[in-house]
Amino acid sequence: MAREFQRGHKAKISDLTPGTDLYVGVQIAAPGLTFDISCFGLDADEKLSDDRYFIFFNQPKSPEESIQLLGAQSGDTESFRVTLDRIPATIHKLSFTATLDGAGQMSQVGPGYIRIVAGGEEVVRYAFTGSEFTTERAVMLGDFYLKDVWRFAAVGQGFDGGLDALLKNFGGEVAEEEEASAAPQAAPGFAPPAQATAPPAFGAPPAPSAPQAPQPAPSFGAPPAPAPAPQQPMHAAPTIAAPLTPQAPPAPYGQPGHQPPPPPQPQFGQVPGQGAPPTPPYGQPAPAPYGQPAPAPYGQPAPFGQQPPGGPQGVPQGAPAAGAGLHAALQLYKETPTGQRWTPQNKQLMRVDLTMGGAGVLARQGSMVMYQGKVDFGYKSAGFVGRAVGNATGQEMQLMRCTGRGQVFLAEEGSYLHPIELQGDAICVSAESVLAFDESLQYEVRRVEGHGIPGGALFTMQFQGTGTVIIKTHGTPVVLPVTPTTFADCNAVVAWSAASQVIVSSQVRLRRNAYPGHSGETVNLQFRGAPGNFIVVQPYEV
Repeated sequence: MAREFQRGHKAKISDLTPGTDLYVGVQIAAPGLTFDISCFGLDADEKLSDDRYFIFFNQPKSPEESIQLLGAQSGDTESFRVTLDRIPATIHKLSFTATLDGAGQMSQVGPGYIRIVAGGEEVVRYAFTGSEFTTERAVMLGDFYLKDVWRFAAVGQGFDGGLDALLKNFGGEVAEEEEASAAPQAAPGFAPPAQATAPPAFGAPPAPSAPQAPQPAPSFGAPPAPAPAPQQPMHAAPTIAAPLTPQAPPAPYGQPGHQPPPPPQPQFGQVPGQGAPPTPPYGQPAPAPYGQPAPAPYGQPAPFGQQPPGGPQGVPQGAPAAGAGLHAALQLYKETPTGQRWTPQNKQLMRVDLTMGGAGVLARQGSMVMYQGKVDFGYKSAGFVGRAVGNATGQEMQLMRCTGRGQVFLAEEGSYLHPIELQGDAICVSAESVLAFDESLQYEVRRVEGHGIPGGALFTMQFQGTGTVIIKTHGTPVVLPVTPTTFADCNAVVAWSAASQVIVSSQVRLRRNAYPGHSGETVNLQFRGAPGNFIVVQPYEV
């Protein structure tokens, strides 16, 4: 019986079937739409480094025929034959995709699937519908990927840009149509199996309309020798701007012209003619010259009354190079001058100059630690509706308005502060992670649909317009590009690009909850979108 996969489910191929000669079928259709179904063979960096492993209608098989395009059969819109034990070691992932040929969106497709068949029996199926997509024009359906062993993952990741966005995501290039004079490639000699008469030789499922008696799948024989790995182009030798003056080789010892090396100069305190002191063992300090005090161990202060050689006597250890005294000691922490509106003074302190920009600043109440000039602080009311929405969604912000002419220094419990400048674009940030922002920015509560968390939805703040928003994090965050397999803990994610699509991925299982000892990672957020989208994650869970 075939296993039913949901988006994000993964399994070892060996857990699904002991076979390695597999049939992959894709069924996708929509009224009036045409689809191109392809397979990308990617390297360890998930890039299409070898164009010969882009399998589509114009290139139906890989060089060693480990991946073959079979065509429509057995009720599938497109089908492939994949022989895992013949795939070269340079290929680490096979990504099966579907793209629209012409106008349309993936939200228009009807119920479809991608399935794996081994020995004539379906072993796994990932079903999808158009309701899972919106404006996408391409979708990554499923992956075979190598992680110590071959595995299968149900992906369901969409791209708005279609085939061009897929090629750019995989590091490929879109071919120009100027090469019309190139001779067309000959059609491959491999013929697709007949429909409704007999299953493919490696065990494709029979057509539902005409069931056949099950027959043992014949052997394909020993696989041919793998094709030689493609040779990388040799880089040309670098051009030398000016010829180098050739140096004559040294004359052999005892021959005319040989000059013995000069004797080493004695170190300070060393008697001429004596050899250099022996090298101390690794990690041990070198012995001091005769008559000199032994140096202090690494990291320990010098004994009282001793100063390092060359240092002025009477100067305390650790005094700044610029000189001693209170002014020199505090020079490292002086205010950072700048001509910008927002200026980080350090990782945890932000300064805003209200004399620049004209508009006021909205900041979290109590976040002011110091100000200079004539600054007015007023209460920013969210109104009855705003308070009701904030209480219901957890995205309530207690704000104050800073206006006037002066500089205000802002901080919040030692959190790391990061200014993000918006130029007409938008970003989604949790209200808990916002410290301050320009009053010119528009902001609203945004709902993230999902049934895997309490309440059935997740809420965040969306900022849009022209201005700067200050985000605070616990520790140094990491910015990751959105990929089909990007998941983040909803308690650790700080922000993401507004164009990203967010799906709640719940890993709640009855067996995990009925017995103690589950992982605790029950609700995650899956991000997907076109190249250029990102998420910001902090090393801390709120």
